[in-house]
Amino acid sequence: MVETSYQAQKRTRSEFERQLHRLEQDSLRMGALVENSFLLAHAALFERNLEAAIRIDPQDKQIDAIYRQIEIDCISLIALQSPVARDLRLLSALMQLIRDIERIGDYAENLGDIAIKLFPYAPSPYLAELEVMSNRCRAMLAMSLEALANLDENIGLQIKAKDDAVDYDYQHIYNLLASQRSFGEPMEPVMLMVLAIHHLERMADHATNVGLRVAYIVTGKLG
Repeated sequence: MVETSYQAQKRTRSEFERQLHRLEQDSLRMGALVENSFLLAHAALFERNLEAAIRIDPQDKQIDAIYRQIEIDCISLIALQSPVARDLRLLSALMQLIRDIERIGDYAENLGDIAIKLFPYAPSPYLAELEVMSNRCRAMLAMSLEALANLDENIGLQIKAKDDAVDYDYQHIYNLLASQRSFGEPMEPVMLMVLAIHHLERMADHATNVGLRVAYIVTGKLG
């Protein structure tokens, strides 16, 4: 039986949708690995679990490989399939949000490195405040992945409001660290704590971006 033009278009569309679904699933798989890297970094920092810190680097390489493959697949679909407006919006936003997710993974790796460098020193007196900030960021990441999994613009937009609390944490802890008197004690732990709050603040920004990009996929509206 000769395939009609309509049947050929339907088959092409079905294959395109299958590839889109695979890209979405790969993005969520990458997100799950990033979330796990964050959990490992959290354990390294607040439980002084050096084994957890060491496990982040090989996982980050896996995240980078998935990120590169998703990017290649998105470009191929755009170039070869001439997607309609909503699909093009999904693919372009997906390429941007996977970069945000990948960057969160990089910052998690940096936090693991900081935990290793902090290990020889006594715990910072402001570690509890840092843990609160970390928990806020982890919740924002979880929300951003939930928004992506369900293409839920409402959850995506809610994340932006939560970023204000992380910004407050950053400024509060920075002020505490800046006023700390060392009296001959090494400055490295203080500098590492400043780096840690910077990385967490950037992680929250990237999680916010993911939420906003999900909202864009669904509504076509920016911001």
